[in-house]
Amino acid sequence: MTAGARDRARGVGGPNTRAAWLAWSLACLTLTMSAAGVALLFLARSVHVPTNSIADDLLFSVAFLAFPVVGVLIASRRPQNPIGWICLADGLLWTLITMIEDYSLYGLAAPGSVPFPVGIFALTAWMWVPAVGLFGIYLLLLFPDGRLPNRKWRPLAWLFGAEMALLSVVIFLTPGPLLGLGGARNPFGLEALPWVADAQWVLIPLLPLCILVSALSLVLRYRSSGGEVRQQIKWVAFAASLMGLVYLGHAVRSLVLPEVAPALTQYMVILSVAGVPVAIGFAVLRYRLYDIDVVINRALVYGSLTVTLALVYFGGVTTTQAVLGVLTGQQEQPQLAVVVSTLAIAALFNPLRRRVQSFIDRRFYRKKYDAAKTLEAFSARLRDETDLERLGEHLTGAVGEAMQPAYISLWLRPTAGPKSERPG
Repeated sequence: MTAGARDRARGVGGPNTRAAWLAWSLACLTLTMSAAGVALLFLARSVHVPTNSIADDLLFSVAFLAFPVVGVLIASRRPQNPIGWICLADGLLWTLITMIEDYSLYGLAAPGSVPFPVGIFALTAWMWVPAVGLFGIYLLLLFPDGRLPNRKWRPLAWLFGAEMALLSVVIFLTPGPLLGLGGARNPFGLEALPWVADAQWVLIPLLPLCILVSALSLVLRYRSSGGEVRQQIKWVAFAASLMGLVYLGHAVRSLVLPEVAPALTQYMVILSVAGVPVAIGFAVLRYRLYDIDVVINRALVYGSLTVTLALVYFGGVTTTQAVLGVLTGQQEQPQLAVVVSTLAIAALFNPLRRRVQSFIDRRFYRKKYDAAKTLEAFSARLRDETDLERLGEHLTGAVGEAMQPAYISLWLRPTAGPKSERPG
């Protein structure tokens, strides 16, 4: 056997090795561009470019590194599954977009410091389309095994790709000022064709519509599948739902209480986006796959508990201030109101948690709740029952209610007689 044949037999230099090498190369390239983007961010701020705070940009960069990290883990272990490669490409695109934006802002603030700041920005101004499309369309459409739900989805997959390509070209050729670049005009825009600018506002609304259709495909896949695939879809659905709720809370806070901790909710939105690729990694690699039900249960319980306690706290503060204002004639009693509300929350925490847990189990985990109640009732009978035949009936009844098997058989070991009566 030649050396090459031995290497192929051992897998050295084979497809998996080449795929792993490519995946790690793309991940290292993304990390390098992320570091370069951070350096450009500090350079831009050194010449007083009006950008986001350093904390915002650093958190954004770190959070979106979840895409290449998860992507390289999946692609190096499951190279035939395109989910890992989609995560790698998405992380690469977002990192490149961020780095080019900092590069161009620095180049405009310090003329001559870097070449072609406007042209390079214009070359990448359309890249958010494939970044969003890969994440919101094809990741959902191909999850979890990298294949379409069935052949009927193939024309739609091509149609989604055509929509993304057409929108990217239209944005690239749209004349006028570049968004986020201080009024600099697109050097590649077709100034003689102003209708191109109107075309993008027709195509942009189609992108979220494509995302909704892809989400529908995941719902249909969930309903037609079972076992392991369902658990995989639960991970992604949980992370996506959490991201949607956090974003909704951020939007409501911006409208109702615009002055209350805007940075905090922005950070929560960024971190919730990073949770989606992490959930994808758990699902595709099947690491702690069946813990998702526990995670969902705890999230429902403690999320509901947090909202309820927050309402109790703010309601208690408001009520206590109003009562004390009437009794004492003073308009504000903030310290006493906060103390009373805090003591109320401390007293309510455990009883309220038990009630919320019971409600969640009854509403969303009915089989588990019924099984627990059945076993609890059987344990109570077990303490009082002495008749072996009736105890067997109670046991088969409890197992039937808790496990719901197709049939039940109870085998009792016969009691051995005295040694003198045994044969032989």
